[in-house]
Amino acid sequence: MDRIKHLKLADEAVCRAERFAGDAEDAVKNHERHKVAPLTTLGALYADIARSHAAIAAATPEKTERTDG
Repeated sequence: MDRIKHLKLADEAVCRAERFAGDAEDAVKNHERHKVAPLTTLGALYADIARSHAAIAAATPEKTERTDG
């Protein structure tokens, strides 16, 4: 997997983490406290996935075109 793919996956995971955080906030506002813990756990999981992909992308060199000559 190249750097761009890891950055894309990190971005997707951040978006999912943000959605779960919003869902957890809505659950608190709607007094559905039984939903809060699972939603925050999922949000934290996706945040970890995003951090992992971002770290891999940071450690992966950018592709450079090969020049013959």
